[in-house]
Amino acid sequence: MEIYLKYFLMGLTIALPIGTITIEMTKQGIKHGFLHGWAVGLGGMTVDFLLIIAIYLGLAPLLSAPLIQIPLWLLGAVFLFYLAYDSIKNANHDMTMIGEPTYKSIGKTYRNGILVAISPSNLIFWISIFGVVLTDSFSQANTADFFITALGILSGILVHDIILLTIISVTRKAMNKKAIMTVSIIAGILLFGFGCTFLYKFLITLQANYPFW
Repeated sequence: MEIYLKYFLMGLTIALPIGTITIEMTKQGIKHGFLHGWAVGLGGMTVDFLLIIAIYLGLAPLLSAPLIQIPLWLLGAVFLFYLAYDSIKNANHDMTMIGEPTYKSIGKTYRNGILVAISPSNLIFWISIFGVVLTDSFSQANTADFFITALGILSGILVHDIILLTIISVTRKAMNKKAIMTVSIIAGILLFGFGCTFLYKFLITLQANYPFW
């Protein structure tokens, strides 16, 4: 229980800083409600869970290889640029006000969460978190500790998402279409900024491993 609580608090803490998942969750939660925002969060957590399994199976060296990270930085940048463009272009469209039915696909929103979460920064985070635990994971007890640690972190992230989206749902009730449009535009600008960061990381990592000047 002590291990679980320790890493639960860690998961809650590491989810607090604003990142690409948080921005997309906020945008979808404001425009379409709690379930769509949560679908983004669940998409991100799906990637986190798969990374935990991959690391447990000993794939950490493969995930940290430049050959894997370089294309992910580029693909991540391209997808974030697309989300930024879509968020700004459709800021005054495709929104659901309180009491109105939404026709946006939950599956598409969940997919966005998965794609946003696939980035080398996410890979590096999980490798660093579980690197120490994995060195001791040969006995049954340590294997159990590993999964308790994973459960604690994922639970902390989940609770953060629910609290954030609850606040967004309450705030959304007092927002008009202009306010929602403004949030969408701001989200687009922030996503574009993260896209530029990913593109910069792509160029730096490419240059470091395959010098071209």
